Amino acid sequence: MLLKTIKSSIPALALLASAFLLNPVSADTLQGQAQSLFKPLPAQMPGAENDSEKLISLGKKLYHDPRLSINDSQSCASCHNVMTGGDDGETTSPGAKGKRGDRNAPTVLNAGLQFKQFWDGRSADLIEQAKGPILNPIEMGMPSPEAVVEKLSATEYPELFEQALGKKSLSYDNIALAIAAFERTLITKDRFDNYLKGDPQALSEAEKRGLKSFINTGCAGCHNGALLGGQSYQKLGVLKPYKNTADTGLAKVTGETSQKYWFKVPTLRNIALTAPYFHDGQVATLEEAVKTMAELQLGKELSKEEISDISTFLNSLSDIKSGTQVSASNHH
Repeated sequence: MLLKTIKSSIPALALLASAFLLNPVSADTLQGQAQSLFKPLPAQMPGAENDSEKLISLGKKLYHDPRLSINDSQSCASCHNVMTGGDDGETTSPGAKGKRGDRNAPTVLNAGLQFKQFWDGRSADLIEQAKGPILNPIEMGMPSPEAVVEKLSATEYPELFEQALGKKSLSYDNIALAIAAFERTLITKDRFDNYLKGDPQALSEAEKRGLKSFINTGCAGCHNGALLGGQSYQKLGVLKPYKNTADTGLAKVTGETSQKYWFKVPTLRNIALTAPYFHDGQVATLEEAVKTMAELQLGKELSKEEISDISTFLNSLSDIKSGTQVSASNHH
């Protein structure tokens, strides 16, 4: 099923991009076209209906606790700061012992709405994902699940787990369960959703021009739905190879050479807050990312105005709560 999905995505992308180019969106149909391609973020993530306030509170504490690392130096929040876009702003992240990983930390905001976790999709959901970094020797460096449970057993956590899940519930599986419960609360709010919900004034004229260019260029072929991405794999370098050929992406997981350089399509929600870009963090600015993706994926050289407009639109996808957004009226 996975291979079938992957193989079918390039022709689908080509057809969708072609449709946009042959039928460019006009200003008077822009909002309707956007509503057909994109959706507002839901009020709740899948599975959140089963999360109690005590479990969420426990997960938040664990998420921010450096005691989950081998030397009490690294928490989940070290690489995924929920107050600054959900990542750490680093090209690649330093771990508990100072060594850096080989991929850029993706945002944790809205992550539970994606179809898979990690750049290569190797984890199916937030619970499975939460187990990985704690035991990763480069990241948090704990030697085993048993060592994590033993370490936390000598703290306040046994009582907190009992309050949230019942007696003797401190286990590695439940640590991940609690962290995932907290992460399921990290749904952002932005002005683009207000636009999709019917408010034509939610975006500035410059942002609307950028949205129009985003659609007409073919970007929405991959970056669509509620997350503007996060629901499929795509080869990085469909029409022109990406400069970094060391990381083969999905092929590392599946062993299939036909899947070299395939990665999960990232969500564009909060993208303006999470520079640098791409799986290797080698693209410094949003403008450079827009320019590069148009060349590699669509074979199109965008004008400076198109790059600026699309980048301006992408800023409307930033979380209003972050305090980094400027109101649409200030863009006119």
